[in-house]
Amino acid sequence: MAQAPFRFGCFLSPLHPPGEDPGLRLRRDIGLIELADELGYDEFWVGEHHSAGWGTILSPEIVLAAAAERTRRITLATGVVTLPYHHPFMVAERALQLDTLTRGRFILGVGAGSVPTDMHMLGIPPDDTRRRTEEAAEVVAALLRGEIVNTSTDWFQLADARTQLSPVRRDGLPMAVASAQSPFGMRLAGRLGAIPLSYVAPPWGALRAGHPLMVERLAEQWEHYASAATEAGRTADRGQWRLLVPVHVAGTTEQALDDVYPGWLRQRRELWSATMGMPVVTSDVGARKAFESTVGSGGMIVGSPSDCAAQIHKLAELSGGFGGLLLSIMDWAPHDRVRQGMDLFARYVVPELRESVAALRGSNAWAAAQRERLQAASAAARDKAIAAAGKAEAGR
Repeated sequence: MAQAPFRFGCFLSPLHPPGEDPGLRLRRDIGLIELADELGYDEFWVGEHHSAGWGTILSPEIVLAAAAERTRRITLATGVVTLPYHHPFMVAERALQLDTLTRGRFILGVGAGSVPTDMHMLGIPPDDTRRRTEEAAEVVAALLRGEIVNTSTDWFQLADARTQLSPVRRDGLPMAVASAQSPFGMRLAGRLGAIPLSYVAPPWGALRAGHPLMVERLAEQWEHYASAATEAGRTADRGQWRLLVPVHVAGTTEQALDDVYPGWLRQRRELWSATMGMPVVTSDVGARKAFESTVGSGGMIVGSPSDCAAQIHKLAELSGGFGGLLLSIMDWAPHDRVRQGMDLFARYVVPELRESVAALRGSNAWAAAQRERLQAASAAARDKAIAAAGKAEAGR
């Protein structure tokens, strides 16, 4: 049986429909991090966006710094810092500052970026982002190891660069590399010894019903990571692999689907089609079929606690096994339902996957199997005690 996840976290892109007060929305987002900490989630990842009106967290590091003062144990992570947009020395410095502030509960997640309008505003050609990501990631990794870096590229230079802070943990500050459709991210993560982070499906779902999703290529993604790790003399560990997928849990599968579909459809129409120009089907009938196809293919995990646990086991088999599941919070369901879904997942889905309730169920089954024998013995003992008390009373 493929390895089921043992680490669970949340991933906030964030993508929020324009119209709500940004400050209040931001406080709500931080409230979700506090809730995840209370519920025992292992990690919370926060993303970076700069345009199109929907992505309202511009600096994940600042948000995580605020969340660090409101949480106790949860690991906080950038999901992700877009390396082509930043000087790599400053990325490493901010990461070490957060690592120090959180006393070692920080992961630096990095990636190449995916928003064309962000790249356009910064004057970065889309076909240049992967090269810049690779160049920056190598420098960041070296700086986090405490090395002195001298290098020069066409977009940044470093002369005798070294960081003033050191990682809190002896094994260093962990770095993760995000991967979407191409093998680039997985190979870079394998070569650097970074945590691999894979998107199970694009956030818009299937372009149309039956259109393939990235979920079908997860096993291939792992092979890219493992081969790159081997080439670099490293051992690939599936326990480090995080998979990112939208998850929503409700009391019943029908309720869960009803919770997320209106918000999913609005985002599909207003963001992915009207704003970003993705060739997605948006008609009532076509979009509904695409939604059902996405759920059915595992591109979203939506349902009751038992259904969600079954879908995650299926994802483990399809991928070959992975160590961490990140619940992508897409703001599709009403906010109170999002919080309720996080609660249900932590209370009922995680125990099934970790088998932490197996001993309780075993104890319950054993007690039930012994009930007649033990009750008869207890009743006999009670009757004997009553009879003995009666005889003692009569003899006075």
